[in-house]
Amino acid sequence: MSATSSTFNVADTTTAPASARQTDGVTARGSLRAARTRLRTDLLIYLGVALLTLSAWWVSQQGWFTPWSRTGYWLGVAGGVSMLLLFTYPLRKRWRVTYNWGASKYWFVAHMVLGIMGPWLILLHSTFHIGSTNAAVALFSMVIVALSGVVGRFLYVRLHADLRGEKATLAGLRGALSNQHQAADSRLQSMPSVLEALHAFERDALENGPAQGARHLWRLFVLPLQRQRVAQRCKAEVKKLIKQGANGQEHTKGQKWSKTQAIARYRACCVQVDDYAMAVQRAAQFQTFERLFSMWHVAHVPFVWIMVLCAIFHVVAVHAY
Repeated sequence: MSATSSTFNVADTTTAPASARQTDGVTARGSLRAARTRLRTDLLIYLGVALLTLSAWWVSQQGWFTPWSRTGYWLGVAGGVSMLLLFTYPLRKRWRVTYNWGASKYWFVAHMVLGIMGPWLILLHSTFHIGSTNAAVALFSMVIVALSGVVGRFLYVRLHADLRGEKATLAGLRGALSNQHQAADSRLQSMPSVLEALHAFERDALENGPAQGARHLWRLFVLPLQRQRVAQRCKAEVKKLIKQGANGQEHTKGQKWSKTQAIARYRACCVQVDDYAMAVQRAAQFQTFERLFSMWHVAHVPFVWIMVLCAIFHVVAVHAY
């Protein structure tokens, strides 16, 4: 990456088009900061699920109760009721009469909490011991549904603007990318080498890449790594150019930058680089996540009904015999 730059204007690194500054939900969600927030939330959820599973196993080793004891029985009832309440969220989305029953995002959060607590209570109830074949099928189908729900949430938050259920669109993501493109062209116009690297990354992500069959896998696993490499190289180039400006080696309207000015401009440019690169990744990955979410839904629903039927048989058998 070369450092050629004919004019390095102080204002170039501080201004951006109004369309890019006035970000909507799609644009804001495409920023690196939002992506890191999503990743931290995902990791906390995975860690919480793992800790709850370990806690259920630890309790099962203490011998405090059995599935047939009073405590074990009511843990099973509480877990079963929690699993039944999971169906209130899809009903809330589909029944018009329920549209005014609170914000959709709160229903989704409740759905996630119940989807974690219900299986945890059932694991406590089972004490990790399997009795009848029916109980085994019910337990394993519940575990599959719970793990599938975690995967579904991962895909859901990458296809929706927020927890309100407003689905993002490819056109919206392309519009957000266009705004970031304009902002980068304005803020980084005196850094042609940086702009060229970002534009090349955009072309590779959206137009080039592997053949159609492998493109989804490439965008899912390789593109994020490529984005990080491109962003790191661009920020290294930005640092070099701004250091030259601070030392008076570039034309800056006859003024040297102070250390504070140089740091502020470096940070502003780095944010622009990160947001542009992330907007490219979001737009490129959208159709991949859409396809995965569709496939997930096809696989998730049958296991839900298997779990429900086996749970009904299990409850009937327990009370009948």
